[in-house]
Amino acid sequence: MRATRRQFVVGSTAAAAAIGIRAGSSAAQDAATVRWWHISTADAHQAAFQAVADAYMTANPNVTIEITVLENEAFKTRLTTAMQAGDPPDIFQSWGGGVLYQYAEAGLVRDITGDLATDGWGESFTPAALGLYASNGKNFGVPWVQGVVGVWYNKALFAQANIEKTPATWAEFIETVNTLKAAGITPITVGEQDKWPGHFYWVYLATRFGGKAGFDAAYDRSGAFTDEPFIQAGQALADLVALEPFQDGFLAATYPDSSANFGNGTAAMELMGQWHAAVQLDSSESGEGIGADLGWFPFPAVEGGAGGPNDVLGGCDGYAFGVNAPDAAVDFARFITNLENQTELTKLGITVLPTVKGAEVVIEDENLLAVADALSKAEYFQLYYDQFLPPAVGGVVNDAVQGIFAGTLTPEQAAQAIEDSAAAEIVA
Repeated sequence: MRATRRQFVVGSTAAAAAIGIRAGSSAAQDAATVRWWHISTADAHQAAFQAVADAYMTANPNVTIEITVLENEAFKTRLTTAMQAGDPPDIFQSWGGGVLYQYAEAGLVRDITGDLATDGWGESFTPAALGLYASNGKNFGVPWVQGVVGVWYNKALFAQANIEKTPATWAEFIETVNTLKAAGITPITVGEQDKWPGHFYWVYLATRFGGKAGFDAAYDRSGAFTDEPFIQAGQALADLVALEPFQDGFLAATYPDSSANFGNGTAAMELMGQWHAAVQLDSSESGEGIGADLGWFPFPAVEGGAGGPNDVLGGCDGYAFGVNAPDAAVDFARFITNLENQTELTKLGITVLPTVKGAEVVIEDENLLAVADALSKAEYFQLYYDQFLPPAVGGVVNDAVQGIFAGTLTPEQAAQAIEDSAAAEIVA
C-alpha cells in the first residue's frame, strides 16, 4: 500500500488522526524541550513524523519536540559542526556503525543500554538491526527501519526496449544497459556529486567478488583494500562507466536531482535503498512518480565471484542521542518505536521494512515485499562502507569511487587510496 502525496498535504493534527497514531500512556517526568533532527524530507514522511510528535506532546504537554528536517548531505555537514561544538541535537539520524562509534568514543552521545533493558524495549527490535547501534557492550541508538540497496527500474522503459526480464547476473546487467542505450533510453541515473550513491556500486561489486571473507580480511588488517576483489570491483565499475550509461551531467547531479530524473521517467534504473520508492514519487514533477511502472530487483550476481548471489548491501536508519539529551528524548524514541506506532507507519510505507518485531505483517506493496524477501535470503549483510568504516576511511571510499566515475583514478589508484587511509585509521 502506497499513500499518495495528496493524502498528506494536511495539518499535522489531522494527519495524526488519519494515520492512527495514538497518544498512548508514555509520560516524561520532567518538562523538557527535545531537539530532533531527521532526514525524511518526503512530504509523506514529514507529515507522519510531525503527527507522531504531536501525539506525543498531547500525552506529554510538558514536553516540546522541535523538529529540524535536513537533506542528507546538509544533515551530515550540520551534525559534524554541532559535534565539533560539543552541542549535538537530542535525537538525530544515525546509521550506526563506525561514525556512531567514534561519537561514542568522544563522549558525544548518550548511552541508552539501561533504557533498552527496561520493559523489554531492546527485545522488541530485530537483533541484527539493533546491533548496528552497539559498541563495546553498550547501545547508543535504536533502529526504526531496515532494508537493502537494490535496483529500482521503470517497467515501461524496459518494455519499450523489449527487455522481457530483469538481469540476474552482471553480464546480463551490462547487456541490459546496452539494450536500453540502443533504444535511445538513458539506462541509469545517479547523483554522483553526493558521492555516496556511487559508492553503492563499488561496495556491491566488492561484496560480489570477495564476499564476507574479503571484507573481513581488509578490515581486520590480515588483508588489504588493495586485494584482488577490490581491484576487480573497481575495474567492473570502470567498465560500466566506459559504456556511458548515466544521464548527462551525472557528476554534478545530487541524489535529489537523480531521484527526480527517475521519478519523471527519464532514466530506466537507479541503484538505491528501500526508501527510494517514496523519494522518487516526492521528487517528481507530478508528485506521483512513475506509479505502477515501478519495479525492483536485487543487485546482480557476479559470475565466479566469491560472494554469494544473495549477499546484500544495506543498513538501518535509526536514532542516536546527544550526550546531554533529556530523558524525554529517549522516552519519545520509545514512543516512536512501539509496536502500535511502527505498525501504523509501516502500513503507510513510512518505515518500509520495520525493525520492530511484528510490524512487518502489514506490508502489502509488491516492491517492498521483494526487498523484504531479499533481506530474508541474505547470508551476509554488509553495512554501507561509509558508515561501517571509521569516518575518515568512509570519506576516502566515497572520494576514491567518485574518482573512478570521473575517470581520474584507476581501479588500482582508488584501492590504494582507500588502503592508505585504512592503514592509518583502523587498529587491528
